[in-house]
Amino acid sequence: MINKNIWRYRYMKISLYLLIFAVLSLATSHTAVYAAKPRQVVVAQVRVSEISDRVEALGTARANESVRITANVTEKVTRILFEDGQAVQANELLVVLEQSEEQASLERARAILGERELALNRLKRLEKRKLAATDELDKARLEVQQARASVTVIQARINDRIIRAPFAGVVGLRNISVGALVETGDLITTLDDTSSIKLDFSVPAIYLPGLNPGMQIEARATTVGSQRQSGEVRSIDSRVDPVSRSIKIRAILPNPDGAIVPGLLMQVDLLSNTRQALLIPESALLPQSDKQFVMVVVSGGKGKSVAKRPVNIGTRLPGLVEILQGLEAGEQVVTHGNSKVRTGQAIDILAIDDGTVDIATILKQQGKKGKQP
Repeated sequence: MINKNIWRYRYMKISLYLLIFAVLSLATSHTAVYAAKPRQVVVAQVRVSEISDRVEALGTARANESVRITANVTEKVTRILFEDGQAVQANELLVVLEQSEEQASLERARAILGERELALNRLKRLEKRKLAATDELDKARLEVQQARASVTVIQARINDRIIRAPFAGVVGLRNISVGALVETGDLITTLDDTSSIKLDFSVPAIYLPGLNPGMQIEARATTVGSQRQSGEVRSIDSRVDPVSRSIKIRAILPNPDGAIVPGLLMQVDLLSNTRQALLIPESALLPQSDKQFVMVVVSGGKGKSVAKRPVNIGTRLPGLVEILQGLEAGEQVVTHGNSKVRTGQAIDILAIDDGTVDIATILKQQGKKGKQP
């Protein structure tokens, strides 16, 4: 009975060993097949590009020049020579007010001036012949000056009734009609020079030491599309707001097509510390705890493989990240499939992601073939 149990125990032990050996052999064979089969990935090249640190802010667009067109006198409108939204030139006539009385006064003043100039000329001829007294000649000169001053005063009154554009720009909506009585200060329309735009925004005062006129900005407004407009800082306020602890900055944006209109809210990126930097797609990063790693492509005698390498990152940009340490220009890193490869594993490069490759299409095609990175 004891011998029978001993043989049964030995049989079970041998069977267990055989089972373990079979499992290990199967695992080894699968590992060998896995190691031998290259993993398909998408890679990107480490490239050098100029970048800047960005300070984000919100700004308000203002016209380069802006004015409210108003009347200087209370008078009736006789002519309107502009349409809503019309582009006008500097000194172009916009509105004419009633001025018949002033025109009559001007004719009378010019007639008086002409009469006194004739009298002065007669006295000058007599004075040459010693037939006119000096005091009479001086009196005539004074009367001529007074007549000229009267003409100037009346002409100024007429000019107050002729409203012109002070500079080239675009007029707004008109608020008057022919025959309407306008009073001093009444708004007739607005005039804006939008060939360039003043963009006012504020940044925290901690950035003050690095602020200088001439710094570059990028701005965009969702209402006029996603295209970014480039400009530069024109001036910096002389004081810090004691409540918000921020400082106001004014930048200038070119606006040749007039797409930006005064009053728009714009998103602003103030660019500083412009430099040459190493950049890779953000998708190449493999975060682990507080560290960042990438899978770098390594060339060998039997093809390409990958190696895991730690990196130090800097500024993050949309879809990109700056590499401060750990990579060199020209190296390749895995951007798609990087979480499924291991150090030393052979790879098959499907495509190089240079920003123009449609990764989604490539992955979809490979998915249909059963070869998803």
